[in-house]
Amino acid sequence: AAPPPAMASAGGAEPERPRPRPFLIGVSGGTASGKSTVCEKIMELLGQKEVDHRQRKVLILSQDSFYKVLTAEQKAKALKGQYNFDHPDAFDNDLMHTTLKNIVEGKTVEVPTYDFVTHSRLAETTVVYPADVVLFEGILVFYSQDIRDMFHLRLFVDTDSDVRLSRRVLRDMKRGRDLEQILTQYTTFVKPAFEEFCLPTKKYADVIIPRGVDNMVAINLIVQHIQDILNGDICKWQRGAMNGHGRTYKRPFPEQTESSSSVLAAGKRSHLESSSRPH
Repeated sequence: AAPPPAMASAGGAEPERPRPRPFLIGVSGGTASGKSTVCEKIMELLGQKEVDHRQRKVLILSQDSFYKVLTAEQKAKALKGQYNFDHPDAFDNDLMHTTLKNIVEGKTVEVPTYDFVTHSRLAETTVVYPADVVLFEGILVFYSQDIRDMFHLRLFVDTDSDVRLSRRVLRDMKRGRDLEQILTQYTTFVKPAFEEFCLPTKKYADVIIPRGVDNMVAINLIVQHIQDILNGDICKWQRGAMNGHGRTYKRPFPEQTESSSSVLAAGKRSHLESSSRPH
């Protein structure tokens, strides 16, 4: 006798459940402002950092993955600290836009892998599976309007310039770079680019986080907000996104409570992509 219909498909691939369209959060700020640290703290408060990539609910992506492939001449300049990695033209904005568009549509994507030692894009890519919430961080994530309008929530990490400079110097010296080269690159490229391209995008932020990760009041409110989305409120946020502009209406953050810094309920998954970072 033929097996019942339920048994007949037992060996086949089950159709995937339709997933909600991801809630995309942009996180910007100057070099060494603490963007990645803020994202890491958010992930820490949301629960596990390392889970199976097919089960995670929240993930972090970096704009740094989308640096352009350099010519031989550009690469030679980069190795001498004479290439401007803080200029909008340093990024492959078309690939970044296409990748984010596919992510927002709930598709599995391949994200480039960039080697900051050799200043080159590697052959291997990182496969990113659909998630409910995506944190996309970088110095210029709000610069292009096409990309800026895709975010449902925009955060700007605002840290004192002296603090940022000291962090960058210490970080680059640990990487074996010469102090004079670090300071020359900062004054020639990093600081002017921040003032011309990054700082003006602060006005597009929905939430500004002074002092970065030290501002735990702001971090806890954002975490509680993401928890609300993961717990089912995401559908309310998507109604405004159907106009094709990727923007939704906003509501105030919930009041801070004792549960503001609580971790996700059992069964929730999160994931943090580790990366070597120039910014």
